[in-house]
Amino acid sequence: MQRADLHTHTTFSDGTLTPAEVVAHARELGLAAVGITDHDAIDGVAEALEAGERLGVTVVPGVEVNTDVPGSEVHMLGYFIDIDSSTLREALKGLREGRLRRAEQIVTKLRGVGVPVELERVLAIADGVGAVGRPHIARAIVEAGFAADISDAFDRYLSPGRPAHVPRPRFTPEEAIVAIREGGGAPVLAHPASAGRDECLRDWMRLGLVGIEADHTSHRPDEVLHYYRIARELGLIATAGSDFHGSPGTGAPLGERTCGLEVIDRLREAAERIRAGLAAAP
Repeated sequence: MQRADLHTHTTFSDGTLTPAEVVAHARELGLAAVGITDHDAIDGVAEALEAGERLGVTVVPGVEVNTDVPGSEVHMLGYFIDIDSSTLREALKGLREGRLRRAEQIVTKLRGVGVPVELERVLAIADGVGAVGRPHIARAIVEAGFAADISDAFDRYLSPGRPAHVPRPRFTPEEAIVAIREGGGAPVLAHPASAGRDECLRDWMRLGLVGIEADHTSHRPDEVLHYYRIARELGLIATAGSDFHGSPGTGAPLGERTCGLEVIDRLREAAERIRAGLAAAP
């Protein structure tokens, strides 16, 4: 049976492989399709699409938008987005600018506690493209010898309650759903167990949520079953993805969680309906 991994990250956010390398790795593993879903960035999608055409792998253009709710985070995936949408690009640009300001503040806090990380080095690790995030800062901390690995860097300095933690600029799940739909994409709630907001699903559906990532690397078997059941009950598209980042310790291997290609068809159809609605709007 042909399978798809619909949740991956590249060097255009906090992954360690280029978009083309992610697609090539998917082909090596025998995956028929892969979703490119960088955090708050879509600039790597074109490269992935070109590689997909060359290598015979279906590439689903996507994005993962990080949002905040009281006490935690909620991530929204967008599939079959229009990568040329000026509306979506402007929304993501604002989020990336907020990420850069946050990185500056984190670096200042790190230096205040004796960890000599330079912003220039963080930006170099991020390759100067896409969205700068805490994993890039964590790598700089490890490189400077102040943590054993990325997880240790988060535990010591970057997680909430630690000395260099800085909250993200607030962007809500509702705003993310609207931005994804205005960019012609189909909004899907990422790793809902970690989001912990099942009670919000119906409200988000009224705004245009069409799917839920039922099978994710962080989900226990009982949670996978729980979210597949919720998807059936609510009529949501159930997706699956590894949340692949490339480096050991920063997510699961590519293809660890997959779904059938019929899921891609349903997502494509949902995005087409959303675009038809946008075209019909006055």
